[in-house]
Amino acid sequence: MQLKTILNHVQRHKSFVYQEARWANPKTKNEIEIPIQPRANGQAICSKCGCRASSYDRLPARRFEFVPLWQIEVQWQQGHKYLTLVYQIDDGSKRLLWTGKDRTTKTFLRFFHMLGKERSGKLKFVCSDMWKPYLKVIAKKASQAIHVLDRFHIMQKMSKAIDKVRAGEARQMKADGYEEILKHSRWCLLKRPENLTDKQTVKLSELLKYNLHSVRAYLLKEDFQRFWEYVSPGWAAKFLDQWCTRTMRSKLEPMKEVARTLRNHRELLLNWFRAKGALSSGVVEGFNNKVKLTTRKSYGFRTYEAIETALYHNLGALPEPDFTHRFW
Repeated sequence: MQLKTILNHVQRHKSFVYQEARWANPKTKNEIEIPIQPRANGQAICSKCGCRASSYDRLPARRFEFVPLWQIEVQWQQGHKYLTLVYQIDDGSKRLLWTGKDRTTKTFLRFFHMLGKERSGKLKFVCSDMWKPYLKVIAKKASQAIHVLDRFHIMQKMSKAIDKVRAGEARQMKADGYEEILKHSRWCLLKRPENLTDKQTVKLSELLKYNLHSVRAYLLKEDFQRFWEYVSPGWAAKFLDQWCTRTMRSKLEPMKEVARTLRNHRELLLNWFRAKGALSSGVVEGFNNKVKLTTRKSYGFRTYEAIETALYHNLGALPEPDFTHRFW
């Protein structure tokens, strides 16, 4: 999915369009800058009377700070202020277990200090994304646990790569004057075949007749789905190595980036089979959506203590008395 697509979905400005994204500082690469321009055939709106009219003058360019989009874990205030959330997701209980301010190694270490050495040593399974500080802390404090990177995050990353290939190829075909056969094809390539509508199925069958980069990326993704069908970690590892080798020869840079990521996290991926599919972070995504809903319903929070209380109340599965008051 392109960044412009996300922005048009969550922060649309009528009569204006987003330009190409770029790094605000190419050296640090910690801020993204996206110019906004008026539509070519649109008329400006007067800030005083609200009427549309032709424009002949402009104010100097201005900069606006926008809330980051990544939502890796969870942002609770503007200005790069994030939360670290730890969930219990075993069969016996699914709940928010702990929340910490900021998203750093130091923050996550505080959770293990709270949990204690004895209880940390009894952890059997841990499920996380590929955020490096978390990987390091888990390896240090719960090395005996089977650390799982499940299919949700992996396939999400692969879908983003396919969308990047498709968007780049569509732009190139339009610039070269070819028929825009990739138009309205996004979900045909991203959805699982069994989830396609009749119209999308027909569109996909038409696309598969062409030797397109997007089709090659799609076939690589569908081929990778076989990885999750293995039972033995040994055979799964063999398939993973072969798939990564084929993908690195594909000349599709976004897909090659996925292959490099999978190679770097090879052992954690194979833990999926060592855990026998017992854990899935899909439930974590559901909890994160509830966190965002709690924030929206409260119209934001001024202090960390306020959001901590609200989250424990909504997601902590706290013990409650049968009645709030005693009746005589």
